[in-house]
This record gives sequence, C-alpha cells and structure tokens, in this order.
Amino acid sequence: MQKFFLLLVLCFVCCNSTAPDVSKDYSSFHQEALTYCKNNQFNQDFYILIDMTIHSGKNRFFVYDFKTNKISDQNLVTHGTCDVFEDNPEKYKKAKFSNTINSHCSMKGKFKIGKRDYSSWGINIKYWLHGLETTNTNAVKRVVVLHSWPAVSNEEIYPSYSPLSWGCPAVSDAFMQVLDEKLKEVNKPVLMWIVD
Repeated sequence: MQKFFLLLVLCFVCCNSTAPDVSKDYSSFHQEALTYCKNNQFNQDFYILIDMTIHSGKNRFFVYDFKTNKISDQNLVTHGTCDVFEDNPEKYKKAKFSNTINSHCSMKGKFKIGKRDYSSWGINIKYWLHGLETTNTNAVKRVVVLHSWPAVSNEEIYPSYSPLSWGCPAVSDAFMQVLDEKLKEVNKPVLMWIVD
C-alpha cells in the first residue's frame, strides 16, 4: 500500500510539474534607457521595450514605469515579413531586421515616438517612429509606425503566432487605446527600444 501511495504521489508530481516561469532580467536595458532619456530630454516616466527574441504569440511589448521600476503594461506585437528581397521561411518564428527601404523587415534599436497621426489601420491612430541609430534611420521613409490592427490578439495566443506586418510594431486595437491614452498625456518624447 505504501508503494502504491508513493507511486501515486510521484505520478502526480511528474505529470503536473511545469518549468518555472523565469522572466528575463531587463534591468540593464531599463538603466540604459533611463540614462538615455535623461541625457536627451525624453520622458522619464516610462519607456517601451520590445523584445523580438520572444515568440510572437507571447507578450513581448512592455511599457516600463521608471518610477515604480515595474512593467505597467504588456501585450503582443507583430514583426515584419522580411521576404521581399530574399526568401524567409522562418518569418513567423523569428524576426529579421533591416534598415532597407521596402524590405518589410522589422527594425531594431532606439526610436523616438513622434507625432500622433491618422492611420488607415485599426483604431485609426498611428505614432510616427524616428530612428535614432544606424539600424533604423529609414523608419520615417519606410513608414514604420506604431499602430493597431484588428488581426492582432489582445491576449497571448502561444503556440500560435501573431500575424506579420511590413515592419511596423502593430498591436491590438484595445492595447493601442491604452497606449494612446498614455502617449497623449506626455509633453516630452517617449523612447521605444526594439531589441533582439
């Protein structure tokens, strides 16, 4: 009877154990972002970090609050197809990056979130993105902007993938409404940082 009970406990533990949820340590990014914001007269309340190494069906768009030192909002975000000038069979699984015009690739590096404008996508609001590094200087020419798209889910869909964009970091309509409210309140530029 004791052996049976022990076997039952082992089965329960083995079958129900899951890998611990180990969040990435972004502390060095947060510190660098705050220093950048201070040195360049950017908003020092929050910034946006997008980690393209995370599966597109999981939250990888993070709004980090400098005052509380915590992520205040997070959601899904698209990446680019990057299949115009080359085949990209891994396009759903892995973001590829290019500054090339018409490449439909994602762009990485630091961006200044610029003017609020009309968009023909989602809730009809977009924010212009101004590239601040050699990896994203063509953001405005490529019209790589922050906007919403009804095809993007407002909750995690892993193991399914988010739809692909032409390089824009597109979010759900509901999440864009949250972002829009935050961005309308600031009087200094907000930093967006896309990393891989």
